[in-house]
Amino acid sequence: MADPLVGTVLDGRYRVDRMLARGGMSTVYAGTDLRLDRRVAVKVMAPSLAHDPAFTDRFVREARTAARLSHPNAVAVFDQGAQDTPAGRVVFLVMELVPGGTVRDLLRRRGRLRPEEAVSLLEPVLTALAAAHRAGLVHRDVKPENVLLTPDGAVKVVDFGLARAVAAPSTSTQAGMVLGTVAYVAPEQVTRGAADPRTDVYAAGIVLFELLTGSPPYGGDAAIAVAYRHVHDDVPPPSSRVPGIAPALDELVQRATRREPGARPADAGALLAELALVRTDLALP
Repeated sequence: MADPLVGTVLDGRYRVDRMLARGGMSTVYAGTDLRLDRRVAVKVMAPSLAHDPAFTDRFVREARTAARLSHPNAVAVFDQGAQDTPAGRVVFLVMELVPGGTVRDLLRRRGRLRPEEAVSLLEPVLTALAAAHRAGLVHRDVKPENVLLTPDGAVKVVDFGLARAVAAPSTSTQAGMVLGTVAYVAPEQVTRGAADPRTDVYAAGIVLFELLTGSPPYGGDAAIAVAYRHVHDDVPPPSSRVPGIAPALDELVQRATRREPGARPADAGALLAELALVRTDLALP
């Protein structure tokens, strides 16, 4: 069945060309900026969100904030809008189109990475997050699916601000879990729906654990059970899954994933500095 949005021109400017990926809360299309004659990515939010006025207001605010973040390791946000189409109401974000795949794709192919590869991949992720934190922006949904890899080896973080736009203003556990995919969600997101730079530090620590071992520390079919583990259990050292991982990497993962936010590095810049020391101490290439 043909996608009814393909071929649609949004705001008289952005033509939707073909679907790239579909998720629970959005669908991403390759598109064309007809005014500038350039390729773009068009992220269309799920219809259930598009018809929520409160979401639309938050979406506009967060998109504007994300658009102010300019960094080589962050996917650029160009525009946002809302429009009624024959396919229904569309709330969309126009972004830089990044060729290649995601870190999730890489992990599916490789299973896990060598320590030097994991460190080299995490460094640009933390560099982008550090720039966001300096600008007062918290990502809230750091995970392998939100890290893009280009064919020439560039690393780019996507979806700054979108998790906050999706989450209703609530401190309930349900709202907190919306603010991050459950495998990477920080304890305070579950218990209070709260997020600050240390929340991104926690998720980055979980990502490092997964890069080193091939899977996140907690898994299962029930999201609430996984969330419970984040709240009540300490993240184990990666070497408990893959013997031989250096103690310095174990310690870094465990510092980043302390259940108490105040016990973690203060922000991504602080974690990046610690990662650099580990690289030096281990003489990683």
